[in-house]
Amino acid sequence: MIACLLIPGFELRAALRERPGLALRPAALGPVPGEEPLLGPVTAAAEAAGVRPGMRMGEALALCPELALVEQDPAAAEHEWEQLLQRLEDAGLGVESAAPGCVYFESRGIERLYGGLEAALKRALAAVGSAWDARIGAAERRFAALAAANVARSGQVLIVSDRQTRDFLAPLPLTLLPVEPERLEELEELGVKRLGQLAGLPGAAVAERLGPDGRRAWSLARGEKRGKVRARKLAAALVETLEFPEAVANELTLRRALGALLDRLLARPERGDRAIRKVALSAKLVGGGSWRRTVTLRDATADRDRLRLALSPKLAELPAPITKLGLEVVELAHAVGQQLELVRAEGEELRAHLSEGLRQVRAGAGSGAVCSVVEVAPWSRMPEQRALLVPRDDC
Repeated sequence: MIACLLIPGFELRAALRERPGLALRPAALGPVPGEEPLLGPVTAAAEAAGVRPGMRMGEALALCPELALVEQDPAAAEHEWEQLLQRLEDAGLGVESAAPGCVYFESRGIERLYGGLEAALKRALAAVGSAWDARIGAAERRFAALAAANVARSGQVLIVSDRQTRDFLAPLPLTLLPVEPERLEELEELGVKRLGQLAGLPGAAVAERLGPDGRRAWSLARGEKRGKVRARKLAAALVETLEFPEAVANELTLRRALGALLDRLLARPERGDRAIRKVALSAKLVGGGSWRRTVTLRDATADRDRLRLALSPKLAELPAPITKLGLEVVELAHAVGQQLELVRAEGEELRAHLSEGLRQVRAGAGSGAVCSVVEVAPWSRMPEQRALLVPRDDC
């Protein structure tokens, strides 16, 4: 069984950890500065007042004048989510984080450990804790597990058998599908609002009208795509922070602080002389909230000057003075160094560059960003049915 543990509105819950009193009042996660003024997740009190996620800020405040806007705190959300993932791993689960608030794992390896499927899933809920209002859905197929987690109530475990999958999915809304909003609007304009309605359409017609994304959505609605869980690899936490006695906004001071953090991070023995591929820069803002930027390096490196050149421009994006600066290694390269050759084989250098480029794409866009085209039905008249995109694990 594939299980999906879901925490609705995780970013808001993480931001409210330091302000628990707002959890019982109408509150919503505010927009990111400089972006469209749309609300994020909302509390139950705000939802009862008619405020919905994605609503424009002006409309929400007119509807509920006492609505409190909570400043986004991405650094706190990342920290809390990492703590939850580590608790699940301590319970014996191999987890794949889809997004903060949504994680997948397979129950097969722990069912005997905890005495059955339901007991194992309840153990996962207990590892997360009751304060997060988590819920779990389990099914043979990945999308069905996600749908079951969305339907389940807080603290509930909902298990969907394989023969019940299609009937279970049929009455659910299309918003559960991982497709672009434009596709959902197009389907709603055609009168398709439920997964069952989409599953009842001819696959060829859906592929012709909506392309590969529509074909994939149609397959998910029919419960055909199984998917699998790719558990993350455990790595040592490489994090360095520097707190200031008072708020700092001077760019020269920030650059010197960044240099000190780089020196401390590169000196950590846990790195094992491996190069850094992906690094995150975070800061605690003076007015509350936090700021975080992730940088994927074109070529993995442990050179201090190259890392400083890649990270220094991000300091100019700080929206306010800060009281704490942090630097975290998100991903390390596999190799310790580069083995040089006197004469390289023909095409070897090109293949090495291509492999390095693919690893960079995977580090920046996720494990499913690099795929191979595999022919499955070359005789088909529909181009979308002739081949599948299969994620690569060898780069």
